[in-house]
Amino acid sequence: MKRYFAFFSLFIPMGIILLGLTEVYAGGILTNTNQSAQFVRMLSRNASTQIDAVYFNPAGIMKLENGFHLSIHNQSIFQTRIIQTTAPLNNQEFTGKVTAPIFPSAFAVLKSEKLAFSLGFGPVGGGGSADFDKGLPSFETKIAQLVPLMKAGGYNADIAFQAQSVFWGIQGGVSAKLNDMLSAYAGIRYVPATNTYTGHIRDITVLFNGQPVLVSPYFETAANQASSAATSAQSLITGGLGNYTLQQAQTMGYLTSTQKATLEAGLNNLGWTPAQIAAMNMNTVKARFEAGAAYLNVLSEQTADIEVDTRQTGTGLTPIIGLNISPVEYLNIGLKYEHKTKLALTNDTKKSDAGLDFLKDGEEVNSDMPAIITAGISYLFSKKLLATLSFNEYLDKGVDWGSNIYGEERTIDRNSFELALGLQYDITDQFAFSLGGMHSSTGVSEQYQSAFSYSNTSSTGGIGVQWKIIPELALDAGMLYTVYKDAGKTFATHSETYDKKNIAFAIGLSYSITR
Repeated sequence: MKRYFAFFSLFIPMGIILLGLTEVYAGGILTNTNQSAQFVRMLSRNASTQIDAVYFNPAGIMKLENGFHLSIHNQSIFQTRIIQTTAPLNNQEFTGKVTAPIFPSAFAVLKSEKLAFSLGFGPVGGGGSADFDKGLPSFETKIAQLVPLMKAGGYNADIAFQAQSVFWGIQGGVSAKLNDMLSAYAGIRYVPATNTYTGHIRDITVLFNGQPVLVSPYFETAANQASSAATSAQSLITGGLGNYTLQQAQTMGYLTSTQKATLEAGLNNLGWTPAQIAAMNMNTVKARFEAGAAYLNVLSEQTADIEVDTRQTGTGLTPIIGLNISPVEYLNIGLKYEHKTKLALTNDTKKSDAGLDFLKDGEEVNSDMPAIITAGISYLFSKKLLATLSFNEYLDKGVDWGSNIYGEERTIDRNSFELALGLQYDITDQFAFSLGGMHSSTGVSEQYQSAFSYSNTSSTGGIGVQWKIIPELALDAGMLYTVYKDAGKTFATHSETYDKKNIAFAIGLSYSITR
């Protein structure tokens, strides 16, 4: 019986992985900061005084001309997650495709001389879907462990997992001009969040003598055989042999040598040694087979095909304050603080909760978003050249990140941060070229990392253009590419390496009616 114990843990990873999936493209562990086409082409917007300042520097919208301003943007984002393992599995590399072909954002501002009212909309977390067509190493590891335990020659299974996540941000606020040098902002962001998880583990098979055998029916057959053996033992007990051993029952002629060998083989398959079996009387033999049948029936149920279909929804609020400082004509400074977003997601489980409490229908899962401190400086070196510097710190240590798929607490060594530099050169009054670079440094511990939810230090480059089609209408377009530093995790018997590849394209239109 002990040899089948590993099956109990086979489906645990499917449940724990569903604790949270939010694919981040630019930003912290959970937060998206790539909220405009201008950002994609420059990567540094924290001192912006254009329409995307609604998100990046909301106090800075007081630098816009009086009137109404509107912009819409879309990004197409493609990320590949690559997980490599040294464990002896059928697959040493697992790839997850993350796609977000539609990643929209929009901003609107109504501004007067002293006040401005603004609205913003965009996916502040998530915004894409992740598809792992081979599952994850932890899924396959549990199956691979069964091969030596069951004395099998190999294994196979149909494993897949897909997750979709989007945390929308609907932001409103008021900016005020305090004097010629200083303006301020106060606002709030409403965050409706949805995570959807689907996945399956099907057709688990192992090879016996080169032939594939479905595991769940195998356990069902073994359970039936154990139950039949218990019935045979009961017939002997009824005949008065309850205190006799198998050897004594054979000696007295109640069992043939073949029947005795069959019962001994059954007990041995349940994990009992020959010495233990020889010492058992018939009452004990019956009890061992009954317990084994019950146990094997449970294993048969646990290793049957499983499908997960869970949708998590919830809402949160993010208070936001900001300042914009213009000490001299060509210098602008933007400051912003976003409070922590308290967010609890409620499960709507339609197919299966994989037997785990935190996937049960109606259960709440914590998914708080950390507070953020941002700062930016822009300086106009000449009529044509603008330089911007941005800094973000994500207060990750102030959030409970729960556990990873290995059951370890996801701890944070330090807060993560980003540092970005952007340049824009106006080739003509209508056409500008820009580029930018950003370094993102994660602060998670190795214990935080897992095959599905991991965080990497990265470097990003962005490039793009702005075209003022007419004085009231401007088009922004750009692309960014991110290179990630491998992250890793060491286990007692093997190691895993986590990498990503990321590319994004963006386009946006901005329109102004000024007076």
